[in-house]
Amino acid sequence: MHKSGFVNIVGNPNVGKSTLMNALVGERLSIITSKAQTTRHRILGIVNGDDFQIVYSDTPGVLKPNYRLQESMLNFSRSALSDADVLLYVTDVYDNSDKNTDFVEKVKQNPASVILIINKIDLINEEKLVALVEKWKTVLPQAEIFPISATEKFNIEPLLKRIQELLPEGEPFFDKDQLTDKPAKFFVTEIIREKILLNYDKEIPYSVEVEVEQFQEEEKIIRISAVIYAERDSQKGILIGHGGKSLKKVGTESRKDIEAFFEKKVFLELFVKVEKDWRNKDSILKNFGYKPE
Repeated sequence: MHKSGFVNIVGNPNVGKSTLMNALVGERLSIITSKAQTTRHRILGIVNGDDFQIVYSDTPGVLKPNYRLQESMLNFSRSALSDADVLLYVTDVYDNSDKNTDFVEKVKQNPASVILIINKIDLINEEKLVALVEKWKTVLPQAEIFPISATEKFNIEPLLKRIQELLPEGEPFFDKDQLTDKPAKFFVTEIIREKILLNYDKEIPYSVEVEVEQFQEEEKIIRISAVIYAERDSQKGILIGHGGKSLKKVGTESRKDIEAFFEKKVFLELFVKVEKDWRNKDSILKNFGYKPE
């Protein structure tokens, strides 16, 4: 008997969805920073065993959209509700159950098996955790509740076991040696974007997108050329920094992580261009892999 299914991870921004996804997959597929809206796409991570295939799906945090890019991000999260066999609704010890109540209502009505995950429990005491569990029992009464710490890998094994039990019988959806549905270029753009999130403040990380223009794999080296798109000329100046210092730092940090990801030497060139108001232009969003509606 072979089991396979889609296990989709949803929840508010910054509750640890990407950290959980990486812990469940055992690979670093989703980028992680302490800033909200780090995840912009729906990313699949595929875990295979002899008699099972779990297709995990990391999604952007649920938020009320202020521009077209955020609308597309919300669409990725909503789509995860429609094709889940098992739905992991992730909250944490600071999250407010009254936030995005309409999305929680959709989770409540979902026909999939729902597991409510309370993350970051290493940050509170047992008494507060018991109160949180009781509160969520009333919010999502049909859900099984798993308190975890994704960073500490606490309670991940029992969660994995339960997910496998809930999978429906079926043939694998992907080849057994496939790890994700995304091409190599995608992970290059995500690593560079992570470094931008970590190295710049305020609006800069949210106003940029990265596009790989060249990805040439040779025997001993991968040659990559990527463009960072900003929305304004002033942002371009900040991204480059005095004497190119800031961009060089992002380039060096990105190259090291890309080399670790592909286990190969990398030559990376970064350029900065301005594409005014790209977050609200459907044609440009489509080029960047978003699906505005």
